Amino acid sequence: MALPDLTLSLQFGRFDGVAEHRAALPRHFVRRCMRHALDADAEITVRIVDAEEGRALNRDYRGRDYATNVLTFDYATEPVVMADLVLCAPVVAAEAKQLGKPLAAHYAHLLVHGTLHAQGWDHETSEADADAMEARETAILAGLGEPDPYADPRA
Repeated sequence: MALPDLTLSLQFGRFDGVAEHRAALPRHFVRRCMRHALDADAEITVRIVDAEEGRALNRDYRGRDYATNVLTFDYATEPVVMADLVLCAPVVAAEAKQLGKPLAAHYAHLLVHGTLHAQGWDHETSEADADAMEARETAILAGLGEPDPYADPRA
């Protein structure tokens, strides 16, 4: 089965340490992670930002005054998935370190997570939806050769 097509715009804001995040997110890696999570063709922009921009977007669009790891702005799911994913580099790096995971592995998880959100998946609606989304993420990542994002790597 052929993977859906993805028109990808990959953007990096200007912030300290951006080179580490660029190295963890080569374009082919981002495309591969996202295409495996898509059920339909898509046009998606991925933007890697600093804490200030991440916090402002989360505050202005979600009413939550803190920087979060990934924000998904979904505009359409048919006939083509159209969305913006915003990943906050300092939050992603801190989480990866806390979880004992390589930065690229954590980004893989969040790219899959955000891509599922762009298609209507939601883990905040119910425990059953959260379980279904986690299972889908785990299966996609396993197919990519990535570890279970919900398993403790230190266990």
